[in-house]
Amino acid sequence: MKNESGEASVEEENQEQPKEAGKFIKIKKFTFIMGIFLVIFLTAGITTIALTFGDEKVESLAPDKHAEFEKLYTTYDEIKDNYYEEVDEEKLVDGAINGMIKSLDDPYSAYMDKKEASSFHESISSSFEGIGAEIQEQDGKIMVVSPIKGSPAEKAGVKPNDIILSVDGKSVEGLSSSEAVLKIRGEKGTKVDLSISRAGESAPIELTIKRDTIPIETVYAEMLDDGVAKIQVTSFSEHTVQELKTALEEMSKKDMKGLVLDLRGNPGGLLDQAIEMASLFIPNGEVVLQVEDRSGEKLVEKSKNDGELKIPVVVLIDDGSASASEIVAAAVSESADIPLIGVKSFGKGTVQTAEDFEDGSNFKYTAAKWLTPEGNWIHKKGIKPDITVKLPDYASLPYISPDKELKASDSSSEVKAAEEMLKEAGHDPGKIDGFFDEATTNAVTAFQREQKIKETGTIKDDTTVKLMQVIQEKILKNDTQVKKAVEVLKKEINK
Repeated sequence: MKNESGEASVEEENQEQPKEAGKFIKIKKFTFIMGIFLVIFLTAGITTIALTFGDEKVESLAPDKHAEFEKLYTTYDEIKDNYYEEVDEEKLVDGAINGMIKSLDDPYSAYMDKKEASSFHESISSSFEGIGAEIQEQDGKIMVVSPIKGSPAEKAGVKPNDIILSVDGKSVEGLSSSEAVLKIRGEKGTKVDLSISRAGESAPIELTIKRDTIPIETVYAEMLDDGVAKIQVTSFSEHTVQELKTALEEMSKKDMKGLVLDLRGNPGGLLDQAIEMASLFIPNGEVVLQVEDRSGEKLVEKSKNDGELKIPVVVLIDDGSASASEIVAAAVSESADIPLIGVKSFGKGTVQTAEDFEDGSNFKYTAAKWLTPEGNWIHKKGIKPDITVKLPDYASLPYISPDKELKASDSSSEVKAAEEMLKEAGHDPGKIDGFFDEATTNAVTAFQREQKIKETGTIKDDTTVKLMQVIQEKILKNDTQVKKAVEVLKKEINK
């Protein structure tokens, strides 16, 4: 069984070596796969065979208990035999399955034809080519769950909860996430134009993003001051826990006294990795999560850890933390009293299971919901941190396309964003009102002189890139959430 992933049910985005159908599990920010707990098989095989082969009436091939399919079989036969043009039988079958799943009115259940399923399998390999953004269909719209760390999407300023309106000028409204992925992904070096709606922005944001190879690296470690280590986990792929263990060993050699586990912007991944990771911080025998089916039966998964980490730990979460990362956050919070710092997480509490057909197509559907150790369901609610800390306002400034020139007398939301960036970079643009006046020109020229860029007084190309780079560096230097985490840890270390 498989779970969807990546640009593929989120553009790219996860990252496990493909395995034999029915043998692996994956949880996404919005797409969870729970083959470990659930063995669920749909009686689609006989239906597909019946609908695909032969001219005889196919209802005789179905068990009596599926007599309700009479209308389906009759419709198929009538269209195949009497439609005024030749029909693609495979397309008819695909449409029937797709329609059945769409009738569930569930954004996390979907059918993928051969091409879409192929893209899905690529998205869980060791690397893929695309923009590196996790997406999910929600209420008929394509929403960004989170961009992947270091990806073209992140560099272009794509944010969690952005709504993708169009791809290369064509609307994606009403498409499934897998259909949208096929439009967004592409070969390295090619470009894709996205139109994005973002809360707080009155007009759509237009982005041109160059696709690249997206490697699957999931753990990044660094030592901060006073023995505090920060380890960021960007997703849960096949080797994430081993990567984390290696990082912990490296930090221990550097005299780690406390740990900041950073799950911000982590859209999810493999369930077994989430359970194993949570178990590193939870005493043996304590609950990691519960899985509840539609009858109310619950399966409880407990930590099999021989000994939890013996140093103070805090966990960072934000609105891009979803699925498997929410499982870990909730588990360590409720079963190990580890504090959570940041802002409320995304809120994905259902479980999907996926199945491959022999022809290469695939379908997934919601089979259960997962609960926190204490039995809380965080779906559409998210997890509230113990200590709420927001990033500085300039961390939410919109992306400005380097291809677009901003010059004197221009008036737009991009100009306003540029003015705010110039101010944060230490150059006064005058009144921040979205109008490119003389004061703005002077600020731009001063910035260009400081950065040793050609002094044009306009914002485009290198000036735009450098301006956004300066802001990004300032965000990293003034990461209020990390600073709070370090503060909390130091109090524990010094007790």
